[in-house]
Amino acid sequence: MSIDMDYVLKIQHDKALWNQFVADNEPFILKIVSLAARRYITTSDDEWSAGLEGFVQAIREYRPGTGSFEGFAALLIRRRVIDCLRAQQKFTAEIPVDPILFEMPPEEGEKELPLRMALSEKLTVLEDDALRLEIESVGEVFQRYNFTFFDLTKSSPKAKKTKRACAAAVRCLLENPILLNEMRRSAQLPIKILEEKLHLPRKILERHRRYIIAAAEILSGEYPCLGSYLSAIRKEPGK
Repeated sequence: MSIDMDYVLKIQHDKALWNQFVADNEPFILKIVSLAARRYITTSDDEWSAGLEGFVQAIREYRPGTGSFEGFAALLIRRRVIDCLRAQQKFTAEIPVDPILFEMPPEEGEKELPLRMALSEKLTVLEDDALRLEIESVGEVFQRYNFTFFDLTKSSPKAKKTKRACAAAVRCLLENPILLNEMRRSAQLPIKILEEKLHLPRKILERHRRYIIAAAEILSGEYPCLGSYLSAIRKEPGK
């Protein structure tokens, strides 16, 4: 499925098109629901109803700059299915996950292997959990910028001054939709604009480019689990 953004926005204001769009994309919904439930799903299953609710929610809440509709819809469908399965007591309780990819010191060379193994173990334990789905979904977004979730360990700020500078850059993107959309269109951090607008050192923006992009994408998207690790960014210094 490949849906034009303008068409989805048009559907939001046309009930007839809305209903037809849902019917036309039933195979897509069933596919995502079945993957999330890890079994074949039909329209008579409860999981189907949950997935349908997620798809309808995606149509209703989709906005310019959100990214591809397919990815956005898949995320909401999976989340609804997970909630449905948990209600059926098919899921075990959540296990707390440390924000290792945002807080751990940068690793070099062979030291990256333990990090990858640690994350793999956490994701195995948390299989089918919403956090895993968010990591997979946002990982697809990061691909457009030519980096992966693992790359964030090397670009995350450590010093307080650097953290404040990066947070200011992220807030600037979140508060300026045009600037955020331009970043997404070009797949590049608007370093020159941020440098001039915020009077931040260019060196910091370049060194932590991936972190700033990742934080902006997570906080502006449907990633509540990952976003909870970055919530402090939204606060102004001193608040």
